[in-house]
Amino acid sequence: MLARLGDRISAGFRATAPDPFVIAVLLTGLTFLLALLRTDMPARELVSAWASPDSGVWKFLGFAMQMCLILVTGHALAASKPVAAGLRKLADVPRTGAQAAALVGITAASLGAINWGLGLIAGAIIARDAGRSLTRRNIEHHYPVLVAAGYLGLMVWHGGFSGTAPLKVSTATAIADVLPDGTVMEPISIYDTVLSPMNIVVTGGLLVLAPIVMALMMPKSGGQRAPEPTEPSKAENDSTPKPMLPRLLEDTPIINILLAGLIAVWAIGFYFPKSGDSGITRLSPNEVNLTMLMLGLVLHGSPRSFIVAVEDGARGCAGIIIQFPLYAGIMGMMHTSGLTAQIAEAIGSTANSTTLAPLTCISAGIVNLFVPSGGGQWGVQGPIVVESAIAAGVPLPKAVMALAYGDQLTNMLQPFWALPLLAITGAKAREIVGYTAIVMIFGLIWTLGCLLVF
Repeated sequence: MLARLGDRISAGFRATAPDPFVIAVLLTGLTFLLALLRTDMPARELVSAWASPDSGVWKFLGFAMQMCLILVTGHALAASKPVAAGLRKLADVPRTGAQAAALVGITAASLGAINWGLGLIAGAIIARDAGRSLTRRNIEHHYPVLVAAGYLGLMVWHGGFSGTAPLKVSTATAIADVLPDGTVMEPISIYDTVLSPMNIVVTGGLLVLAPIVMALMMPKSGGQRAPEPTEPSKAENDSTPKPMLPRLLEDTPIINILLAGLIAVWAIGFYFPKSGDSGITRLSPNEVNLTMLMLGLVLHGSPRSFIVAVEDGARGCAGIIIQFPLYAGIMGMMHTSGLTAQIAEAIGSTANSTTLAPLTCISAGIVNLFVPSGGGQWGVQGPIVVESAIAAGVPLPKAVMALAYGDQLTNMLQPFWALPLLAITGAKAREIVGYTAIVMIFGLIWTLGCLLVF
């Protein structure tokens, strides 16, 4: 019953939603039209605001690279032999399909709270391996449920240590990277966002609730089994002889140790300073990426292995690269024309200190269906959230996390980030969205309840 309900919820979305790039272009046109109709800014000045190198399409260049690196370094770490081997062993533990769904969900969500790229790829790997293990042992299971469970990292990632919104308000530099010039906002420590009591309860609850729901949706019989393993990739079978020097530099740990050692010196000073707080309270995407890079280099053992994993992960960056400039242009037009202030004022006048956070969460979930990127969404909606929270007297950390929760929840309906997962598992989006939609409903109820209580 739960699966059928999920299919109906997602059927309309799958039938009507175009490619995210098309949506980004349409949103650009809509923003331009609204700014013309609702503000006094001439069309020529709007175009200039859109193309501005300081506040328009090029403002997110550094931000886009940070998001690409989170995906790539997380992918590289999950694809390393030690991590992949550990996931394969873990996949042999469950004795029923329901146990496998719960295990895959817990693994994907827990790792997603550390790094969303890691959770996405590791979730895909353990979902695939768990399905193969159950098939080999002749245990009944429905493979799409396992794949859906492997996507749960994208349902909790914004409340973790790679969440865009909390990391992009943690320092003055991070705030300036995304929010428009003139935005008055003091940096917010992750003690008040990621490590706050509210987020620990919200994210902790999702980590428990989502895998349980997945386990309950696993059919006891008549399911779809995991596909047979495919042939290893060409890169894995590459045995072309190399001269001694390239082999020494590319296929041994020497280069990886040199770079990882350099990063380790920084990491010790950052995370374990002789005086003051640990750097974990000052995390930004840069520190997260540098740490993940170090771990990936160590676990891959050779530059060749690491680069192959990076090249594979980079395929998932296409949407970030082409869409982030459009989101930045939208933000530039909204802020320069005064449209952002108008929307924030309207929200602030209709919401109060109790209802603003839940309304922000719901609206962020809707926006995420059209702007399927936490980074892009923070750039477009972040200024509105900040100004409306100030107007309504809501603490900024709570407003920031409310946006983050809404963004992550509707990832379960938006298959944009599921592309790497689907490629690894061999599943299709239409096979899993019904299940993830049901998990999203339970997660939304939990999250809204928490936002009303805290």
